[in-house]
Amino acid sequence: MATEDASDTYAAAPPPPPEVEVEAEKQPHKLERKWSFWYDNQSKPKQGAAWGSTLRKVYTFDTVEEFWSLHDNIFKPGRLTANADFHLFKAGIEPKWEDPECANGGKWTWAISTSRKSTLDDMWLETLMALIGEQLDESDEICGVVANVRQRQDKLSLWTKTATNEAAQMSIGKKWKEILDVTDKITYSYHDDSRKDRSARGRYTV
Repeated sequence: MATEDASDTYAAAPPPPPEVEVEAEKQPHKLERKWSFWYDNQSKPKQGAAWGSTLRKVYTFDTVEEFWSLHDNIFKPGRLTANADFHLFKAGIEPKWEDPECANGGKWTWAISTSRKSTLDDMWLETLMALIGEQLDESDEICGVVANVRQRQDKLSLWTKTATNEAAQMSIGKKWKEILDVTDKITYSYHDDSRKDRSARGRYTV
């Protein structure tokens, strides 16, 4: 009966004063997890520099408001020069094959022809919103996404953790393709294959 009394008391309680409601509206909208933007410009690497030496973490955020501010003002691939990359990865994961979270993984890749370069920013944004909004069923498998801006062909790559988990990767690939709203085939490649041969063929296709 005590529970019923408590419920009655709560139901009968007066609404909060206007100033409290206004204050609540100002509270930032927290995301499920933290994410980090990274930037890499490979156009002028120093002679003998190791791969990844030009990679820089730029900003880590965990609210919807921070995301939109960063995206609207900075992080649009269409603003980049050729041979530059933007990355969005879960906080704590570096966009490198060597990172423990990425070492046994791979990536889905969508190549964008020069005639469709204007769609890169749109597809990038759709992917970012899907990631931070946890729209993918296998969200724990996701590491992050990379936008490669190149003179002849741009690319978007969705990195995942466990390359050998075919069911999970196929689920992610199909969902990402729906999010991108494309009919082109996209291919999944193992990082381990790419280490051995940059031109290695993909393992899965949707």
